[in-house]
Amino acid sequence: MGMLCAVSFNRYGRLYYLDPGELRPQVGDKVLVPTDDGPEVAECVWAAQWVSEDTAGFPRLAGLAEEEDLRRDELLRRRKADAKVAAKRLIREHGLPMKVVAVDHVLATPETGSDRTTIYFTAPHRVDFRSLVRDLGATLHCRVELRQLSARDSARVQGGIGSCGRDLCCATFLNDFEPVTIRMAKDQDLPLNPLRISGACGRLMCCLKYEHPLYQRFQESAPAIGSRVSTPEGDGKVVGHSVPRDSVTVRLDADGSRCACSRASLCAPRQAHDQHYTPRPPTP
Repeated sequence: MGMLCAVSFNRYGRLYYLDPGELRPQVGDKVLVPTDDGPEVAECVWAAQWVSEDTAGFPRLAGLAEEEDLRRDELLRRRKADAKVAAKRLIREHGLPMKVVAVDHVLATPETGSDRTTIYFTAPHRVDFRSLVRDLGATLHCRVELRQLSARDSARVQGGIGSCGRDLCCATFLNDFEPVTIRMAKDQDLPLNPLRISGACGRLMCCLKYEHPLYQRFQESAPAIGSRVSTPEGDGKVVGHSVPRDSVTVRLDADGSRCACSRASLCAPRQAHDQHYTPRPPTP
């Protein structure tokens, strides 16, 4: 058991959970987060509080941001904005099929010796950007790196709103992309319309993975549609499934009406268990 707080580098961006240590940051406070390129300024969006999970593996806050840290953060933001404008202008001049997604800038340190700007972009295919890198370096007066992102990574970096009306999962809490297949949509009886099951990145929605194990477990034990079953209300035929309710819709033979029965009441092992352990009346 320990304490955790959540911070974000951008408004409505991904949340990062850290151990506050001896600090007690409140919502809105500027804090320093340790990164590979040194401490970075972030905003506390979830005040430090006790949690039941083990917090030993979480990184620790480097401290509260001072005036010098805030000035450095403002300088970084200006450099990123200038680099983005320059990159878009030079891409148009070179006629390259590239779209700038994000820009990262690292100030010079005694180890590196010079500033470094990393430009993330998307493109329909591989692009020869050697001449673009030279022009960017001459314009920005620093070392420039270009990195091409996939469609999913681009959505993660840019963020956005999904069809559910909430922030994209990849931009908020997903740490890694798990494989998503069209089979998952079929198992969940979803319409196979690309516009309905695709996310902002144009790929299958990551949330198709969330409930798929529930549907798999249901299909392993539930009677198939069209099979004959015995229910507490009489014999009938399975005509539908309701996985969220863990029930099966049965059309009764007696009057043709439909009833919803729990999966457990139709499960063969459950019925065998009830028959075996239900006391029988003594024979005369």
